[in-house]
Amino acid sequence: MEEKVVIIGSGIAAISAAKSIREMRPDSEIIIFGEEKFYPYYRIKISKGLFGNLEEEKLLIQKKQWYKDNNIQIYSDNKVTAIDTKNKEVTLEDGTRVTYTKLLLANGASNLTPPIKGIDKSGVFNLRTLDGALNILEYLKDVKTVLLIGGGVQSLEIANVLSEGGKKVIIAEFASRLMPRQLDEFASDKLKQSIETKSIEVMLDTQVQEIFGEEKVEGFITKSGVQGACDMVIYSTGIMPNISIAQNTDLEVNKGIVVNNKMETNMKDIFAAGDVSEFNGRIYGLWGMAMQQGKIAGANICSQGLIFEPSPPVTSLSAFGISVFSMGDIEGDQDVDSLVEVLEDEHKYYKIFIRNNHIVGTIVLGDNKKFMEIKSLIESKIEVNFNKSTKYSIDEFIEILNNKKSG
Repeated sequence: MEEKVVIIGSGIAAISAAKSIREMRPDSEIIIFGEEKFYPYYRIKISKGLFGNLEEEKLLIQKKQWYKDNNIQIYSDNKVTAIDTKNKEVTLEDGTRVTYTKLLLANGASNLTPPIKGIDKSGVFNLRTLDGALNILEYLKDVKTVLLIGGGVQSLEIANVLSEGGKKVIIAEFASRLMPRQLDEFASDKLKQSIETKSIEVMLDTQVQEIFGEEKVEGFITKSGVQGACDMVIYSTGIMPNISIAQNTDLEVNKGIVVNNKMETNMKDIFAAGDVSEFNGRIYGLWGMAMQQGKIAGANICSQGLIFEPSPPVTSLSAFGISVFSMGDIEGDQDVDSLVEVLEDEHKYYKIFIRNNHIVGTIVLGDNKKFMEIKSLIESKIEVNFNKSTKYSIDEFIEILNNKKSG
């Protein structure tokens, strides 16, 4: 009997899984239910496209014809509201019931809403969907000053686009540095300096306590009492997996839907992948990880027995005249040695983190080529005989390891 695979969600995890299944099982029935009205698109492109690059056709992961060519049924604007694990069926918002033999939950996450007075005012937005981006674009027409709450990659990409579009931008970050999970203090400070050269105000160690205004946003007040004017707010303060669909079932749920290294849940024939899934206590919230998990889930729906081995997370930002790269574990502790090089004249910075004779992470500013070389070394898991008393340049260090790799 051929499988009837139902996939809930229409992001990169869902499409990666569908692609895997179709490659391995040409005759299996594949049905995708997406809550959004659009065909699956590159979510990571919408923050960079806020000024005019938001046409659905240009953002699609696969052309619409691809689904027909691969006999994949896709139903946009169709929210799944319930799962009956006993009878192997899902219920849509309109009451329609659809049976399955295998089920994949790839319904993603939503942006966390910070507990701020006035967060529900007109003029306050978060950016997670194409629809949300189009709403922001429409509202921006009459806006002069935008407050961005959060200092992570998405906020900074938005700041860059808004600044280039002629808007005054203020960034408020709760932590003591920008991109605190990806950059050390030195790299973050260099990034901050680059941002400030674009006349963007950066407020660190700042908690926005209130957004005020009569009918719409007029300004904000921080916990320390600083008051500022703005006529729009966009917040990016983390994500929350969309687990409500699983909460009245026997599926194991913690922060996300719990999976093993095959992307299997605790229920037979039910898998989860992407931002909704939790593996080893972790929600990744990264595009590359969702793609990898989707491929693994799709293969294992076809009984391939593939194992998910998380690759070190990679973050990149190219904005404000600077390129920023971070990969892997960049938390320096007692067990970690580091190799650092600063080339002030060339606006370049390198930091390599070494634990137990292996490179576990890196931060690179201003050098895409060198980052790719270090990334390759991390992925190769090559053993490093690091001598703290020896002064290596980054180039020498990379050359030594490349020679070791090749021979």
